[in-house]
Amino acid sequence: MLNFTKMNGAGNDFVVIDNRDLSINLSKEQIAQLCDRHRGVGADGLLAVEPAEKGADYKFRYYNADGGEAEMCGNGARCFGAYTARLSSPIKELVTFETIAGTLCAQLIGDNVRIAMSDPFDLAMNLPIDLEDLGDIHFVNTGVPHVVAYVDDLPALDVVKNGASIRYHDHFAPNGTNANFAAVLAPDHIAIRTYERGVEGETLACGTGMCACALYHHILNGATSPVKVDVAGGDTLEIGFEPLGDNKFSNVTLTGPADFVFTGTVEV
Repeated sequence: MLNFTKMNGAGNDFVVIDNRDLSINLSKEQIAQLCDRHRGVGADGLLAVEPAEKGADYKFRYYNADGGEAEMCGNGARCFGAYTARLSSPIKELVTFETIAGTLCAQLIGDNVRIAMSDPFDLAMNLPIDLEDLGDIHFVNTGVPHVVAYVDDLPALDVVKNGASIRYHDHFAPNGTNANFAAVLAPDHIAIRTYERGVEGETLACGTGMCACALYHHILNGATSPVKVDVAGGDTLEIGFEPLGDNKFSNVTLTGPADFVFTGTVEV
């Protein structure tokens, strides 16, 4: 029997487990079953709290809905921060945790959580990929790999078709990539839709994808920090960043909600 908490960050939902004593050892198949929306709890991914190894407060483990471990998840990191902040009494306003993508810091700001993200890397513009419904395709790693494409009619775009074409494109083999499609609403405001690798479909939000799209809004359109981002789940989040020139950035932050939905016990 497994105790868990269900959380969501802007509609991106997670099963969260406390594994600080390392007594839980779930297989890839068990994680996938927990995330199954028909036969399990249902989630875009699973978050596991483990003891830190490099001096932070906790270690962050993230698994996609298919059971495969991923480097990072922005919305998951906000939920992880809100969850671990409440493991202390009194509640901590700042929590640090180690991820595969580096050590991150979560700050509680009212009902929101702000994550200080790792610096983006591997930025590449105008990739040699030609898809019928898309124009220029760009890439950046904001903790996990992301493609960004700005489109004219975001609501009408077939995200699953185009997202899968990018996710499985030979250019990104063998590990694949996440795919984001964005539209400009105002100089400081964009909307995005995301196809997530590991979920293999469109999700209601993706934190690292929001960061990728906001950074490209600066590169392509001169947007200044912070940039507001509307996601498919209906929430508006905020991406902060410091441009360093030559398409490099530091101090990237992601601010938005992290909600507790329910707690429960499930047989695995």
